[in-house]
Amino acid sequence: MNAISTEIEFTLPLGYRDGDGNLHKNGVMRLATAGDEILPLKDHRVQSNPAYLTIIVLSRVIVRLGNLDMINTKVIEDLFAADFSYLQNLYNRINLVDGEDKVVQIESFEAAGKRASL
Repeated sequence: MNAISTEIEFTLPLGYRDGDGNLHKNGVMRLATAGDEILPLKDHRVQSNPAYLTIIVLSRVIVRLGNLDMINTKVIEDLFAADFSYLQNLYNRINLVDGEDKVVQIESFEAAGKRASL
């Protein structure tokens, strides 16, 4: 039985600039769990603005971005729109099964050098 890789490396098109002016472009996103999508629904920010769900979910599944110590909702909020869109598309590609075998999808990312290009 093949082991499924649960993490995908990515490179942001523009990059996140932190408060010190450092640019962070390379990161890792893990596959989402049911809890990643369900637990944020209880958050008051999502209840008052359902669009905020995406920000919370991305902050949960992005495990590394450059050399940042922590990825939180503030980091996701401060992304350029192009990078935010890129991450939404990547999330959808690696977490949604569109009639294809998930193992094949993940292995195709690994074959491309673990770098997802959209």
